[in-house]
Formats: sequence, C-alpha cells, structure tokens
Amino acid sequence: MIKAAFFDIDGTLLSFKTHRISEGTIRAFDRLHRAGVRTFLSTGRPPVLIPDMPVSFDGTISMNGGFVYTPDNIIARHPIASDEGNAWLDYAERNRLCTMVFTQDSMFLAQPNDIGRQIRDQLEFTMPPTVEINQMRDQTIFQIIAVMTPDRDTEVQALLPHCRLPRWHPRFTDIVAHGNSKSHGMSLICQHFGIRQEETIAFGDGGNDIDMLQWAGTGIAMGNADDTVKAAADMVTSDVDNEGIEHAINHLLP
Repeated sequence: MIKAAFFDIDGTLLSFKTHRISEGTIRAFDRLHRAGVRTFLSTGRPPVLIPDMPVSFDGTISMNGGFVYTPDNIIARHPIASDEGNAWLDYAERNRLCTMVFTQDSMFLAQPNDIGRQIRDQLEFTMPPTVEINQMRDQTIFQIIAVMTPDRDTEVQALLPHCRLPRWHPRFTDIVAHGNSKSHGMSLICQHFGIRQEETIAFGDGGNDIDMLQWAGTGIAMGNADDTVKAAADMVTSDVDNEGIEHAINHLLP
C-alpha cells in the first residue's frame, strides 16, 4: 500500500520547457490525496527557490537533505562545516569560478558569469544578490552551487572530505555536507510520519535523484531522465511533457 510519494522539482514536477506543473500532474495529486497518500517535495533547491505550485505538500526535503521540514516543524538541519565552506570559497576565488551559496533563508552569488546566467534561465529563478566572496564566509551554508565542469570534481572533493558533490548537470554541481541526501531526508520524513520504506514511491529525473529512487519502495524515473537514472529505478514512465507522473500514478493506484 502506498502511503507517501516524493517528487523532485526540475524535470519532474516542472517542465524545462514550460516551467509549469501540467494538468495531468494536478489530477495525479488529487488522486493521491483522495487515496490518503501524503505528498512530499524532494529537491536540491533551497526554500527560497521553491516556487508556488498548484499542488500541496505535507513536507519538504530541500537542499538535497540539508534542511528537512513540514509546515509546522523543522525535522533536520545539517549545514556544511564552516572550514570546508571556506575551503571552497578560497578555491572559487583562486580560479574565478561562479558560485552560489544557500542558507536556510537566503542565497548569494559571487563572481557571476555567462554560465551562471544560463543556469538561472534554464531553471527560471531570480539571480541571487551578488556579493564579494568574503561576504559569504560569515554565512551558515547548507548548499553550494559550484559552476565548474566535471574535470574539477576530484580536486574539489579532495578539498572537502566531509562533503559530497551530487552532480546532475554538466556545467555545475551541488556541494552538500556528507550524509545529506534525498534518501536520508526520506528516511527522516518517514520516521516523523510513521511510514514504512516499502510504502513509499518517488519520482525523479536527475543524477541527484538516484539514491532517492533506490531507497523508495518503488522508484520511478521520468522518461526524460538519463539512462543511468532509469537504470536505478524500478519503473520508467513517460517524460515530464507527456504526463509521466499521471501515467505512473494511474498504473500504481488501483
């Protein structure tokens, strides 16, 4: 029996083409709620970048599990250690890399470039305030966006031994504290609501969704997902622009 459904945002709930939730997805949420299934967001986005949507959620896993909350409670908060946050900022400054940092309530940008602006346009969010690198050092950082290509990943990982880099885009990677993940956030949500792992389903399309799809009782990859994501899932539905969520819910619910 399904009791909880977890959803990534970009490429899963929101189309990269329309930046909207489809009518079929709205119908799927209505069907889930009528069946008594709780619905949750599970995203790399910080709270300030989660848009208003025409569907409701019982809780949110944000910043790849760094900050987990319900409308009434904070379930978990796990920021990046300040020394490792500073190590990244030193590296970004030396190499003139565009970077964004996310706190619990805000976001900041340093050293903006064309790639950073392209990311903004793809995800359709407002560019955060631009600051100097040194102004980021006083922040409690939960997540970093490092605008860099994969050839730098190994070097940066060595600088940040207590962090991980869940890359889901060739032009940038997220940086989060080790132990933070969508799957860990799911386990905390399930403990909070008394839901068993096998009673969960999850939808995703990106590399940072793989652990979530593997942890869920049933992991569903969107048709627009990469092959590595599809291989990690229990089933593959149609893509986000062809009512993938609705097709899967109609198949899974009696």
